[in-house]
Amino acid sequence: MKLFDELKWRGLINDMTSPELEAKLNEGGLTFYIGTDPTGESLHIGHLSSLLMAKRLKEHGHHPIMLVGGATGFIGDPKATGERSMLTKERLQHNYDCLRKQIDAIFGFEMVNNLDWTKDITVIDFLRDYGKHFNINYMINKDTVKRRLDSGISYTEFSYMILQALDFLHLYETHNCTLQLGGQDQWGNITSGLELIRKKHGADVECYGLTMPLITKADGTKFGKSESGTVWLDRNMTSPYAMYQFLVNSEDEKVIDYLKRLTFLDKETIDDLEAKVKSEPHKREAQKALAREVVLFLHGDAELNKALKITDAFFKGNILELSEDEAADAFNNFEKIELPDALSLLELMVQAKIASSKREAREWIAQGSIQVNGIKVQDGEFIVTKANALADSCTLIKRGKRNYYVIKQ
Repeated sequence: MKLFDELKWRGLINDMTSPELEAKLNEGGLTFYIGTDPTGESLHIGHLSSLLMAKRLKEHGHHPIMLVGGATGFIGDPKATGERSMLTKERLQHNYDCLRKQIDAIFGFEMVNNLDWTKDITVIDFLRDYGKHFNINYMINKDTVKRRLDSGISYTEFSYMILQALDFLHLYETHNCTLQLGGQDQWGNITSGLELIRKKHGADVECYGLTMPLITKADGTKFGKSESGTVWLDRNMTSPYAMYQFLVNSEDEKVIDYLKRLTFLDKETIDDLEAKVKSEPHKREAQKALAREVVLFLHGDAELNKALKITDAFFKGNILELSEDEAADAFNNFEKIELPDALSLLELMVQAKIASSKREAREWIAQGSIQVNGIKVQDGEFIVTKANALADSCTLIKRGKRNYYVIKQ
């Protein structure tokens, strides 16, 4: 399968500026860039599809440049919902340093910062050399701007398009970069960059843009949010176990799409997993493969094995087999319920709202439905204390087969 055909099969092509790009991708040898603004200390799982797209191209002989927007991060790409909060210089620099370290460690891409070529541009130069080439009617018809016209958009965010176009122009002139990749919501910014290059260097310049579909859940919402928040690529912000759990709980309707876009598994393997989703959905083989592949790629063998050990301990009820470090990782995947120390199990269940009343709590305890740190307890007066906690003064209460509560005393 040629590269372009594989990208189409994986669902990674949304739109491209020229049909000529298909042959260029198959041939190899393009220098291309993909960008992100340093709005956080880490990339999240929603970014992974785009970064893996860049890695796929690199493995087929293309050269990737990762742009982290130290300049565009000051402005903020316009959102449909309203103006972005402005980040301080210190916060942006901190975020940039974190992202640079993370991307280099995981992907090893060449990296650039657009602050390097924009910080010395004067207002007059910006308006004469770049703003002069942008027609207001053209700019307000871009989707990202059009959606904000009724509610209003500041000139600051309106100018984001020009700054990003300047990026493509600079990389074309200094790195012979002829392709920009981005999510489908970046089409307007990408085509603006192409227009600026052509106005500066002639209409016959061979430069291209390619967008990828955004990765979403079955209901159309953005992929990458769990009940406990965003799923980050930084293991200190989202543990490999928490990431594994997020992925292993992927919807049947979307898991094959995720396997195609977030892993390097081949077509034969994914087709086999797709058949199993239809014939044996209860085994969740596709979800387990997805979780394994992503955690292994991002965090390595040791962290994957740790995530599998914690998962197995929860499934079998062998919580006491976990080390304190492993238990802490597991507990971070749950909302902690803070209660006073040394409560009876009966009182704790009511205060934690595990049971609606002491009568209900007694029934569950008597039926053997309650476990404390993996051990069945049938005495309502059993004292739950942080002295017997597993990690970080936390105790795990299990009700039935699947209801877990982390109590911090």
